Amino acid sequence: MRPEILAPAGDEQTAYAALNAGADAIYLGLTRFSARESAVNFDKAALMRVTRFAHLLGARVYVALNTLVKDSETDAFFSSVKEAWENGADAILIQDLFLGREVKKLWPEIVLHLSTQGGCCSVRGAEVAKEYGFSRVVLARETPLGEIRSIAKIIETEAFVQGALCTCFSGQCYMSSFAGNNSGNRGRCKQPCRKRYSIDRIGYERPAYALSLSDLSMGEEIGKYIEAGVCSLKIEGRMRRPAYCAAAVKYVRDCLSNLPAEGTLSDLKRAYNRGNFTHGLAFGQDKTLLSRRVQGHIGEEVGRVSLVRGRPFCRSDFTPQRGDGFKLLRGGEEVAGATFSEQGQGGFFLNTTARVKEGDIVCVTTDTAAAARALAGERKREIELYVGFFAEKRPMISCEELDFDFIGSPRLEAAKSAPLTEEELLRCFQRTDGLPLTPRIRFETDGVFLPKSVLNALRREFYEALALLLDPPRTLRELRPAEPALPPKISKKTALIARKAGNADIRIVKPDDYSRLPEGGEDVFLYLPPLLSSEDERALAPHFGEYAGIYCEGYYGIALAKKYGLTLFAGTGFNLTNRFAVRGVIDAGATYFALSKEIDHFEQERLSAEGAFALARGAIKVMDLCYCPFEKTCSSCDRRPFYTLTDEEGRGFPLRRYVLGGCRFEVYNCAPLAAETAVDPLTDETVEVQGPPTRGHSQRSML
Repeated sequence: MRPEILAPAGDEQTAYAALNAGADAIYLGLTRFSARESAVNFDKAALMRVTRFAHLLGARVYVALNTLVKDSETDAFFSSVKEAWENGADAILIQDLFLGREVKKLWPEIVLHLSTQGGCCSVRGAEVAKEYGFSRVVLARETPLGEIRSIAKIIETEAFVQGALCTCFSGQCYMSSFAGNNSGNRGRCKQPCRKRYSIDRIGYERPAYALSLSDLSMGEEIGKYIEAGVCSLKIEGRMRRPAYCAAAVKYVRDCLSNLPAEGTLSDLKRAYNRGNFTHGLAFGQDKTLLSRRVQGHIGEEVGRVSLVRGRPFCRSDFTPQRGDGFKLLRGGEEVAGATFSEQGQGGFFLNTTARVKEGDIVCVTTDTAAAARALAGERKREIELYVGFFAEKRPMISCEELDFDFIGSPRLEAAKSAPLTEEELLRCFQRTDGLPLTPRIRFETDGVFLPKSVLNALRREFYEALALLLDPPRTLRELRPAEPALPPKISKKTALIARKAGNADIRIVKPDDYSRLPEGGEDVFLYLPPLLSSEDERALAPHFGEYAGIYCEGYYGIALAKKYGLTLFAGTGFNLTNRFAVRGVIDAGATYFALSKEIDHFEQERLSAEGAFALARGAIKVMDLCYCPFEKTCSSCDRRPFYTLTDEEGRGFPLRRYVLGGCRFEVYNCAPLAAETAVDPLTDETVEVQGPPTRGHSQRSML
């Protein structure tokens, strides 16, 4: 069975563009709890219009309510879930595993997909998602192909095949929060990863887009995902324009159909192209992953600059038109923007205020003709109708394929002089009142008369009934979950996350190299990062018994701890922001758990319970990078454990290397929490979590 093509929709116009281009499903956000808060998003009326349009075409609509939900917002969250489902959503995407479980308890009929923000990247994560009522997981972009095959045997899988790549492991990025007070986990990411940074390593001292990844475009590699069992091919881009989404759908469709895709790929590049595309991380990192020189749209190359009578001229067989735009690249870097001036022999002249050089590459970034091609076409559903109009009977309209018979109200009369003609009836019923349908009509009559106004009313009544059949209304019970009780805080302990042992009630060790694990002990937990594949698990499992337990940065830890009978310390990567999540992680068997980094002191106090810890002081990890920011230049690598990322404002962000399967990296905030601490993040990169929360050492709220 062919996998679905799933397209983004940041607004109504983009939703219709994606569906008309052939998308099998679209995903969108509401005005609250959307991980793309800056998109236009959808209110109730817009959602109803789009879901009806999609359902009439046989397409599906998934609603993303995939931000972190604070304790004061849970009532509004459950209301949003109910509203989305009652207004046509075919599935709800949620980041918070435990809120998802509550939704299924309230309304078992709701279909849940675990958002990529939930970080599912392993068999253990898939097992937990399925146990908690999710029917599909949106895979973390870092999930290896072999792991995808195993996950697909457990639960439906959805994988990104086109669009922007987050540099950090999804759901674990806090850099926008701590560096700019705008939480990506709350839908407000300001993309600090797309800015320039220098790194104190030879060859990387010059400011560049050191953390900016090229856009993903799987192209011919899509077949490997299909063979692995992926059921949904996802296009990223709720912030992108209708022409991009339509072009991406058409390109993926051509790849699936084994059609020549050069034309649709060209249109896609001209709609949006960062870094000339990469295949991502599922097959391992290659040299296309990072886009260090250009972080924005570079379009497609159409020629090179020549100077003709001192004017910049592009020698090209491309024929531009008014409204087209260009970028000029030199040495892979953007040097200028330009617009079309006039046609010339063998090319065209450019308008630009920049000083250009012979040989500069000319890329078209706004191609109005390509955008028109992408948006061309109107998708409609063909239906076979039988219309029977007989005297002394009521009109009957049937759609056999849908097993639908409609009987009109008026009893028909035999015509005395001017019977209703087939042409009149066809002309009437071919007007579908804005519904995306193409009727093929078979008409039988024994000669009846019907006033035009009555005929038109009958048509409207029929199509409305047909639309209700294809998009039936839903009603959920008016329910709200009881606020969960939390066990009172009794003991007070301090936990220390460090590369080396330190003084604390609980010590959590972060190995520099997981092939050489540090010594365990009765109070020592082993730190496990957000990406832990089955291969990683097999390598580490023989050593689990040497430790008091495991400190895990993802939901997979629930299944891992159960399988090996381990004490679980649920880390800050669980993103616990509300009482349902805290109660959920306790019920899941966690002995200890760390509250989210993105809640303030008062929110921490409300979630305080036995086993709870809150970030108190030390270095703050803001990113997990599952790739090499040095482009895997292993032969010249100095293999230092620490580097410094320095932004254009001179702020230094510690960059730590560790080894698990290969080199991975962590980015820490430019300043430690509670700066008076003696902790040195460059030598210990220590994070302390302490319970219960104390007013003097809690971080500010990251909204």
